[in-house]
Amino acid sequence: MASIASQSPFHAKLIDGLYVEAMALAEAARGYFDGIGRDQRDGLDPVVRVAFSCESLKVTTRLMHVIAWVLTQRAVEAGEMDWAEARQPVRRLGASPDTDEAQLAALPEPARRLTQASLDLHRRVERLDAMAGEDAQAASPVQALHARLGRAF
Repeated sequence: MASIASQSPFHAKLIDGLYVEAMALAEAARGYFDGIGRDQRDGLDPVVRVAFSCESLKVTTRLMHVIAWVLTQRAVEAGEMDWAEARQPVRRLGASPDTDEAQLAALPEPARRLTQASLDLHRRVERLDAMAGEDAQAASPVQALHARLGRAF
């Protein structure tokens, strides 16, 4: 059995759910930005058209960062990667590109919905990644409390 330090603190069902959500959102984004979204983009003001194109790249970037992070967690769960390796900066969740709210408001509704969904998913995964990094040694709140008590006495 692997040691606590080599195991991911995330339940496999959580990671699987995030994977399915990220892949479904990536497919929806691809379908929209390469399909009807392209037609909608062509009818926009030139400045808004550029913002639309930039936002489609930002959505894709966010989703690819999430998918890479989830695949790293799956590799840990499968024993293909040690937890310590998964916590290396290169394996952590990539930063989300900023979205300008004023530019976002000018985009068609489907583009706004996809952008918001990608932001929401990235933020949730960002919180998970940060929680895992706060105290990689503590496998649970009870163990963290025991460690604090041990240091105090």
